[in-house]
Amino acid sequence: MASKLTTSNRAGWAFAFPGFGLLAMFIVVPFFFAFYLSLTNQRLISPNPTEFVGLDNYRSLLSISVLSIEPEVDDAGAVVRNEDGNPKYPRVRTFTRNNPEYPQYAGMREWFRWHSGDTAKVVVATDVVFWKSLRNTLMFVLVVAPVQGAIALGLALLINQRLRAINIYRAIYFMPVVVSIVVVSLLWRFLYAEEGLLNSILGALSFGMFEGRDWLGDPDTALGAIKAMSIWQAVGFHMVIWLSGLQTISPTLYEASSIEGASKWQTFRYVTWPGLRNTAVLVLIVITMQAFALFAQIDVMTNGGPLDSTTTVVFQAVERGYGKQDISGGSAISVVLFLIVLTISLIQRYLTREK
Repeated sequence: MASKLTTSNRAGWAFAFPGFGLLAMFIVVPFFFAFYLSLTNQRLISPNPTEFVGLDNYRSLLSISVLSIEPEVDDAGAVVRNEDGNPKYPRVRTFTRNNPEYPQYAGMREWFRWHSGDTAKVVVATDVVFWKSLRNTLMFVLVVAPVQGAIALGLALLINQRLRAINIYRAIYFMPVVVSIVVVSLLWRFLYAEEGLLNSILGALSFGMFEGRDWLGDPDTALGAIKAMSIWQAVGFHMVIWLSGLQTISPTLYEASSIEGASKWQTFRYVTWPGLRNTAVLVLIVITMQAFALFAQIDVMTNGGPLDSTTTVVFQAVERGYGKQDISGGSAISVVLFLIVLTISLIQRYLTREK
């Protein structure tokens, strides 16, 4: 018995070895290599020798602080106000450039501010663009993950029926997934153009009252437009995952709920959803990881603009590493992203565990 068990284990490890080897080659080894590069000042092309700089790249990347600025006052001690009646404040650069009284703010730039009474609270960071990209990525994930998962589940419930030509509908819903994301991004860029199809449709539906706008050229709408396109493009993939989960639920459970007189909502709540628990965990983790890897849409449609309103962490890692030839800075961003995704995935797995 022991001999058979040992033989079985060897066969299992032999079959699993190619998969483990590929994971190690393309994930584990590159991660540690990126971590090593993030501790240096490595450039893509540079005549200078590479030097070890420790955690300087991470300090430059993650340094952020809140600067409290009081309004200017005149000789009488009264607050100086501008033409609109608002308090006038010193420029942020007076605190962040060559000011020995505030060495902790040296080299930082303003990100955003708010007011507490007459005091201005200014958030300053050494790498403002990175923090903008992190905020944009998190906002993308928080919207796309639940909305895409919910729409995919709804589509899966619709096509999980024995209807005539149901396979045609499944193919139609899945079709955007097999089309190249670059092609999809180019098509949607034309749709979002000021003279594009979307503005034409909205203008016709509003009888000419809607004025066309450049959806990707407006900082207020650019990221939202990319969210909508991304949800549409990948919803078919997650629909298939939901569908596979639905088809593992025993039909006898539905028959029992029907005999008991359960409504459609009660059937979904007490039969369908418990049966999809493991599928839901998989879908949530996959969508989250894909959302954090947002790059192609940004690169094709907006290139991170306008005003960094659509830049993402992955886009910044590529732009920093290859666009600016700062391999060490791009590696530091990649390591930070890896740790963020790993942490969020572990938290999701913990919250959705069997209790």
